[in-house]
Amino acid sequence: MLDRDGFRPNVGIILLNQKNQVFWGKRIRTHSWQFPQGGIDRGETPEQAMYRELHEEVGLMPEHVRVLARTRDWLRYEVPDRYIRRDARGHYKGQKQIWYLLHLVGHDWHLNLRATDHPEFDAWRWNDYWVPLDVVVEFKRGVYEMALTELSRYLPRQDPRNRYLRGGMRARDADACETFLPHMPGAGLELPPGATFEPDPQSAVARAGEEDQHASR
Repeated sequence: MLDRDGFRPNVGIILLNQKNQVFWGKRIRTHSWQFPQGGIDRGETPEQAMYRELHEEVGLMPEHVRVLARTRDWLRYEVPDRYIRRDARGHYKGQKQIWYLLHLVGHDWHLNLRATDHPEFDAWRWNDYWVPLDVVVEFKRGVYEMALTELSRYLPRQDPRNRYLRGGMRARDADACETFLPHMPGAGLELPPGATFEPDPQSAVARAGEEDQHASR
């Protein structure tokens, strides 16, 4: 389902815990990290799609979260042509997203990466709100920055020392973010039953392109 400009409607989810840390998921069989997101089906509202994706990707139900805010308008990113199926080129351009900021009122044990037969993530962690965007596929980084910035005004009052790491990690932050480094793929991460950290020959960018190829159908 594309709009007249070739963008598929989509929702993104920024999930907070009690410390204002965000859920950060590792895409299955890659070293790429991202927030939960997914397409809006025909006949769905963005909020209905958000709750469906929340359950499908991280196993949470509506009673496990509280909605704090959403972006005022669509945020768009274009997908490079090389990641678009040949028969969709000229029609599909990318995603337009409504982003939701949610507060977890349940517990960590309610999170379940295997809620469906087609999991999106094979590991997760809590990370500072201003996540390091160098672990996000490049063509999505602008939207992530816009969503985090717009929704930051709705954060519950917490320690204000979080900083935005635009281009990478500062040395003093390295210890806190060590699980993002490729040579330490398993440190400090939560694994669902049956998940491993076996490396996958596909690159993270290729996997992200595969996701957006699927979205262009």
